[in-house]
Amino acid sequence: MPRNDQVAGASLPALQVHTCGSDIEITGIRDFDLDHIFDCGQCFRWNRGEDGSYTGTAYGRIVRMVWDPAKQMLRICGTTPEDFHDIWRGYLDLDRDYGQIKSYLAERDPVIRDAIGFGSGIRILNQEKWETVLSFLISQNNNIPRIRKCIDSLAETMGRKIGTYDGRDYYALPSPEVLAEAAAEDLEPCRLGYRAKYLIQTAKLVEKEGMDVLEALGQPEVTAEEARQSLCRYSGIGPKVANCISLFSMGKIDSFPIDVWVRKVMNRLYGIEENNVKAMTDFASKQFCPYGGIAQQYLFYYITHKNGL
Repeated sequence: MPRNDQVAGASLPALQVHTCGSDIEITGIRDFDLDHIFDCGQCFRWNRGEDGSYTGTAYGRIVRMVWDPAKQMLRICGTTPEDFHDIWRGYLDLDRDYGQIKSYLAERDPVIRDAIGFGSGIRILNQEKWETVLSFLISQNNNIPRIRKCIDSLAETMGRKIGTYDGRDYYALPSPEVLAEAAAEDLEPCRLGYRAKYLIQTAKLVEKEGMDVLEALGQPEVTAEEARQSLCRYSGIGPKVANCISLFSMGKIDSFPIDVWVRKVMNRLYGIEENNVKAMTDFASKQFCPYGGIAQQYLFYYITHKNGL
């Protein structure tokens, strides 16, 4: 599922895909690191194993991913070359030239250079739109470990079982139709608090309008601002959550979500007052254009993982 605005960089090497039983191995990948990708606050359904691998689910599939930095090789366990090209290639944003983007950002803005080097393997995932809506509604005023637990609980309580992998059962998040029929007490086991009503009310509107209305926001002719305004119609979605959804599932890489961490890093690195969201938005639009969302992820990862910042 390629991103709507995706263009292969001229300097990108061709990806080589090799089948190894029920697994595939991909070489020719650069600017990539699973720790950076899955631990930068953009997704919540991947779990790190003791061996550094990640197991999770997306688009109704369960896979395990292993990155070998020495060989620059990604191994995806439990998939096929067809699924790689149809799902995982676009999901992992493998056809975008991040090396070129990093050079562009560092040349225009030397201040961000350290953040880029610290999270150099970040890529923006192309996630399912409905799942991203639910995930970032749940993320409000929440920490990442608790967000993960809430999302898993919602899937197990209201969703359908996808399958079992390595002894663990995996579930899809409930569809808009299922959530629209739910009552607040049905979601009490998920410990969502006040967010439960947002999920139910948003599901009702999505069901009423049809999923096509939500999906259409990812079309390339829809600007990030248009997507943000449309998403803010849904219950519980404000500018920050709308920008997250636009960036992480709709290909709007100029979206610049601002949360408490981004406020801190923009204050410490650029001297902008922490409460001046408009100044941060204006600065990002000018300084990082057209890659504001990618710059935001480098900055977010930097301040949440770099000791002493």
